[in-house]
Amino acid sequence: MHQTDDNSTDMPQAKAFPFEASLKKLETLVETMEAGELSLEESLKAFQEGIALTRACQKALADAEQTVAQLVKTSHGVESQPFESSDDG
Repeated sequence: MHQTDDNSTDMPQAKAFPFEASLKKLETLVETMEAGELSLEESLKAFQEGIALTRACQKALADAEQTVAQLVKTSHGVESQPFESSDDG
């Protein structure tokens, strides 16, 4: 019997969010704005895009945290445990 390498049915399908690409875009926006070479209009547009990316990334992280909490299992079932993150500030 021939099996395919497609494991898409093995994992639940989650709404794909390009977190790493969004974070990289946010970093690029910050560097561009810090350079100080944008016009006021361009700066406002970059700032608005940065806010949207920040909110989307925060939501993606919160969703991931919730998923991790749901997947932590004990012998008595699923137990939610606090997610410890480092605050590098």
